[in-house]
Amino acid sequence: MEVEELAERLSAIAEELADLAFDRLREASASASHEGGPDPALAAEERRITRARRSVEKAATLLRAPEVKDS
Repeated sequence: MEVEELAERLSAIAEELADLAFDRLREASASASHEGGPDPALAAEERRITRARRSVEKAATLLRAPEVKDS
């Protein structure tokens, strides 16, 4: 497997994580209107998913960075 291929897979995973985080935000928002406040568990899960997405995006970026050669 090539590095660029792996970077593309990581980017796709980051997109999936972003969608999942958005779903959790939507659920927390819906629970806030019905229950008087957002569900703390959903909010915490959204933050955890967002942190994971950022880490995966960083990994993809690092893999795409040009190789630095030692002199």
